[in-house]
Amino acid sequence: MNPLLVKYADLLVNYCVELQPGEKLFVRTTTLAEPLVREVYKKAIQAGGHMEVEFEFREQERYFYKYANEEQLQYLPTLLNKALSTFDAYIYIRAPFNLMDEGATHPKKQKIRKKALAPAYKMYSKRTATREMKRNLCQYPTLSSAQYAGMSLEEYEEFVFNACGLFEDDPIQKWLNRRKDQQKIVDLLNGKKHIQYKGNDIDVSFSIEDRIWINSDGQTNMPSGEVYTAPVEDSVNGKVRFSLPALYMGRELEDVTLWIKDGEVYKWEAKGDTAFLDEVFEMEGARRFGEVAIGTNYDIQRRTKNILFDEKIGGTIHMALGQSYYQTGGKNDSPIHWDMITDMKDGGEIYADDELIYKDGAFLF
Repeated sequence: MNPLLVKYADLLVNYCVELQPGEKLFVRTTTLAEPLVREVYKKAIQAGGHMEVEFEFREQERYFYKYANEEQLQYLPTLLNKALSTFDAYIYIRAPFNLMDEGATHPKKQKIRKKALAPAYKMYSKRTATREMKRNLCQYPTLSSAQYAGMSLEEYEEFVFNACGLFEDDPIQKWLNRRKDQQKIVDLLNGKKHIQYKGNDIDVSFSIEDRIWINSDGQTNMPSGEVYTAPVEDSVNGKVRFSLPALYMGRELEDVTLWIKDGEVYKWEAKGDTAFLDEVFEMEGARRFGEVAIGTNYDIQRRTKNILFDEKIGGTIHMALGQSYYQTGGKNDSPIHWDMITDMKDGGEIYADDELIYKDGAFLF
């Protein structure tokens, strides 16, 4: 029994989804995460809940995209649909065998699949917005993820566990403290109407009037450390170059630069698979932003090519094309949600109602 996995499971069950007696918990992952799933199961049973698990096996996704016909691509999985519609809690543990499986598939098949799953994930978005269904996305360290991040497995394990606060005597208290600190930022931003991001190759502004800033304190993502909202859909104007490579559906593009007018991306450039970017922008709602956010986790300071960690890097901002989080008041609907990140530590500034509140990657209060 790994004591860090016991702490991890306790954090997931009793802090992240706060499982109560009689509640149903759905866990999705791969067979590689079985050691963590065992501990999560014990904690769920001890909490009085009911837990069901869906394991993905090695190369399952590759086989699906290689052999699936159109009818199979359009099929909505019964168990997933039922769980997202009716269960009380959901934990998705990322534990990939091979991060290149998805990237090797045909983009047209991915597009069909994304559209087929959209109704289930729209229901998921609505239910998680009110915590009718409590959800958490987390990571189990695997060799594939470590290699993709440019680390050894041991180094990556230490990185993941440290980012989650598992080396602390009381990880739950650490996240409660972070919640308190971030609430000061949220309280300030929720009193503002207009935001401007400025810096190297970024000058973009948007309205946040009647939108709600969310304190991401580790309950929906583990680890977390960000504050976010949705911009008023037609208010975004300007230009932004994202300094960190943009990753989505197994593709990696560098120097993604977007030009925006009245909320809509009308021009784009990038290094890499730009044809993929063209295809994404054909999807419903993909040219509008569903999220604007500020990374606040200064325990994470290196890029891992994993958005769960990278978007939380202290001293960065990110903007997401596509689906809004309903709890923010956002109204954009889309089958995608693509986070793109830029570093603000070298000359970056944030203005709220024309007041400078953030400079060089840190808040000024």
